[in-house]
Amino acid sequence: MTLAPSLIRPLLTTAFLLVGVPYLVNQVRKPTRWVGRLFLWNMNLSHSSLTDWGLGHVTIGKGFSVLDVGCGGGRTVRKLAAAAPQGHVYGIDYSAESVAASRGENAEAMRQGRVEIHQAPVSRLPFPERMFDLVTAVETHYYWPDLAADVREIIRVMKPGATFLVIAESYKRSGEELVERAAMGLLRAKQLSAEGHREWLAGGGLADVEVWEDRARGWLCVRGRRPEAAA
Repeated sequence: MTLAPSLIRPLLTTAFLLVGVPYLVNQVRKPTRWVGRLFLWNMNLSHSSLTDWGLGHVTIGKGFSVLDVGCGGGRTVRKLAAAAPQGHVYGIDYSAESVAASRGENAEAMRQGRVEIHQAPVSRLPFPERMFDLVTAVETHYYWPDLAADVREIIRVMKPGATFLVIAESYKRSGEELVERAAMGLLRAKQLSAEGHREWLAGGGLADVEVWEDRARGWLCVRGRRPEAAA
């Protein structure tokens, strides 16, 4: 039996909506293969200005030990390595494709022994306690499995007095566009308000939590410190 031409287009459209859209959406959460590489390349470009703005809210010592959680295509790791030329920067991501892309982006710094990239989930960081002066998370915490538990795992690897910095371009706010909200719903992503981010970090045990917003661009930066007297 041959399908009538008038039926082919609706069937192809339905197939794309059922199979293609979920596949492409998942590339944002966990990039895979060549399609994932395209997403990672785009993320490196599109997140660069946001990352620069967010990193402007923290002081990075030249000899800092730094961890970037959800390192994606590796551009943030590269920026951190440039800011801490005498330190050591680690990146982790649970996507093998992201790890490969990040290693490629930071190949020279890895050869110099200043950067390491590992495949690992945020819920089980492969590092000892009190290791890092700074931990960053850029455009990634939306997808973490358990925000409350995962921030405690991050605090575990922070030195007393160390800083945790969250940078995002999507959060709950008045006037938020419906398209953005719908997209985050498709991604099964968690969205918090600015105050919700403050409560998240403070509730996890961080002190001196501060929040900055660039409402015109929809950008958010949240910074918290592990108390000096942390056990």
